[in-house]
Amino acid sequence: MDPLKEKFYQKSAALKAELKSIVKEHGDKIVDQVTIEQLIGGMRSVKSMIWDTSSLDPEEGIRFRGYNIPQLRELLPRVPNGKEPLPEGLFWLMMTGDLPTTDEVRWLSAEWSRRSGVADFVFDAIKALPKDTHPMTQFSIAILAMQSDSIFAQRYEEGMSKNDYWDAMYEDSMNMIASLPRIAAFIYRRSFHNDQHIAPDPNMDWGGNFAKMLGFDSPDFLALMRLYLTIHTDHEGGNASAHTMHLVGSTLSDAYYSFSAAMNALAGPLHGLANQEVIKWIFEMVEEIGTNSPTKDQIRKYINDTLAEGKVVPGYGHAVLRQPDPRFIAQMRFAKDNIKDDPIVQIVWDLYEIVPEVLGALGKVKNPWPNVDAHSGALLVHYGLTEYNYYTVLFGVSRALGVCAGLCWDRALGLALERPKSITTDWLKKFVAIN
Repeated sequence: MDPLKEKFYQKSAALKAELKSIVKEHGDKIVDQVTIEQLIGGMRSVKSMIWDTSSLDPEEGIRFRGYNIPQLRELLPRVPNGKEPLPEGLFWLMMTGDLPTTDEVRWLSAEWSRRSGVADFVFDAIKALPKDTHPMTQFSIAILAMQSDSIFAQRYEEGMSKNDYWDAMYEDSMNMIASLPRIAAFIYRRSFHNDQHIAPDPNMDWGGNFAKMLGFDSPDFLALMRLYLTIHTDHEGGNASAHTMHLVGSTLSDAYYSFSAAMNALAGPLHGLANQEVIKWIFEMVEEIGTNSPTKDQIRKYINDTLAEGKVVPGYGHAVLRQPDPRFIAQMRFAKDNIKDDPIVQIVWDLYEIVPEVLGALGKVKNPWPNVDAHSGALLVHYGLTEYNYYTVLFGVSRALGVCAGLCWDRALGLALERPKSITTDWLKKFVAIN
């Protein structure tokens, strides 16, 4: 058994026994109350699932196993002389609850490199699609194509014990995570660079190799990709893509079925597709104003015009957060250290100053602050990755780390099939009348 699997098994077995004891002794205690507003409003903030890999506080933001993003940037291992953490280290932390050593992260990089082969039929499935098919569609289909090699599906068909579900899910998750950068890079080079593909480097780390296969070898861009892949991994279990992974996985669908479904959720404009909407909106503003160095008054007018048309300012607001997204702040810090004079970055910073002021004056917006999507596009554009309808694929590659760690924990803890109770509007009206 490999070192990560061994540590995960020990941790999960202990927690599984503890949860059984909690259910036995306290299973009838009430944790939450659901309001009608929550019931109609997408079950917002209803406490209804276990998700240990990360937690989200409205004021403090995201914490991964108790560590916030600034702490992770300091504590997680990096490449020699590197400034940004390796996403492999965060995956280890989410799986075990322990900060990894440099040797453990190097092992994981090498292990993912070893597992990163992709069958020809997966590439054939992508090539069967028109080149102008949205990159997220290509990505989701490629993930489904890999399902035929699912270890979980094969072992379940053979009659696997429930106690071994976690083991098969771990193997599928490790294999899938390892292969995603190669698939995602293939889609990018096929869609935007005339099928001029770049071979993987088996000696590189997971994020750095991904950047190389995309066609970028600037040390700063490699650092950006490592940061990007780290901060987009997870955002507690209630967000749409993580919850989809958990829901589909609860049926005992394997990692490939579950992750493809999660990516279909991520592709929605109210979720991961928002990152392409932000930079598209900025480009449209620049074109309409006629300069990439607009004044703050010009920006303020464009914001007000957007709102007057009944549209939203993309990249602002969050379902949970009530402060600026720490992931936005991490990207701002990267920009200040590396590309502070970029005009599009300056627009992002001006928006950060102006948009909260404008939205706050409306008196109806609970969170006028920027989220993670408000900054990422400007960074990518600076380094030459300008094809913004590809950005959600980058998000998806990163999100695999969090949701796969979550799915492994779901199976290790033996969590149940998710099956909430629905009601009819007639029932609701009668309830309101009585109460």
